[in-house]
Amino acid sequence: MATPQEAVATDPDERLLERVAEVADALRAEVEKRIVGQHHVVEGVLTGLLANGHALLVGVPGLAKTLLVSTVAEALDLDFSRVQFTPDLMPTDITGTEVIEEDRTTGKRIFRFVKGPIFANIVLADEINRTPPKTQAALLQAMQERQVTAAGETHRLERPFFVLATQNPIEQEGTYPLPEAQLDRFMLELRIDYPTKEEEEEIAMTTTGGGRVDIHPVVSAEELVRLQGLVRRIPVSPSLVSLCVALVRGTRPDDDDAAAVTRRYVSWGAGPRASQYLVLGAKARAAARGDAMPTYDDVRAVAPLVLAHRVVPNFQAEADGRTARDLVAELVGEFASWS
Repeated sequence: MATPQEAVATDPDERLLERVAEVADALRAEVEKRIVGQHHVVEGVLTGLLANGHALLVGVPGLAKTLLVSTVAEALDLDFSRVQFTPDLMPTDITGTEVIEEDRTTGKRIFRFVKGPIFANIVLADEINRTPPKTQAALLQAMQERQVTAAGETHRLERPFFVLATQNPIEQEGTYPLPEAQLDRFMLELRIDYPTKEEEEEIAMTTTGGGRVDIHPVVSAEELVRLQGLVRRIPVSPSLVSLCVALVRGTRPDDDDAAAVTRRYVSWGAGPRASQYLVLGAKARAAARGDAMPTYDDVRAVAPLVLAHRVVPNFQAEADGRTARDLVAELVGEFASWS
């Protein structure tokens, strides 16, 4: 009987796994032509792409969030669209709308659906929290089911399809917090921090000259879909699945398996979708290295990205200055002995 490692290592899949690692290395190299530092963010975006999951990028203005997303789209040779979320944005501005057209030969009027910017491979939802929940909800069906329903007709989105949204964590005036249902659609939350002194000096030097950086595509949309299929086929051990489920159940304060930090500081924990994303994220990280099986370290690496935006701290946490990321880090630390 084949071992889990052998199960994925058939000749076609073995070559495809090598290709995943090649694409991952090439994508990192292309992005680094324009983006200085932020390696953990690039790794997070890569993990989401291979796992076919959406990502929320959180950071103050000027940290190249939009440039990072557009560069990734260019390097992947994918159709890219950007939606600037504003308070007056309407759902049809995202999904599309019907227009009336008149046939000049017959004079008959018909309705035609004009697709909105959601019909792209990578959709940048810029400052997603600046639009009301009614408009935010226009993304829900697309993000979960990869389709859009308008005027009673359902339109499927082209594969691959990703929503990469940005959010400013410091400006609260004129913003609308994302509902939990919306947050749960995002596989990962990626925090973008200020660059180091050396990185900022390099940014100032390279971006104030006259040179132009060309990005070369490293993979087509069709091949990326095949690579995503391979990530799904990568086997995982029952013990790794147990770790993922234990981590997620540990975030629920009313669960028998809740961690001590959870019982004290958490109001609501993560749902079952988090368990799925932990497994998929671990698989994607392993595939990006060319490994045929994920490890516990892969789970621990993606756990903060998957869980932080799904954990709701209580009043005690706010009083003690504990953030969701702090609580998740402590929770993951409790599972550090798993190996």
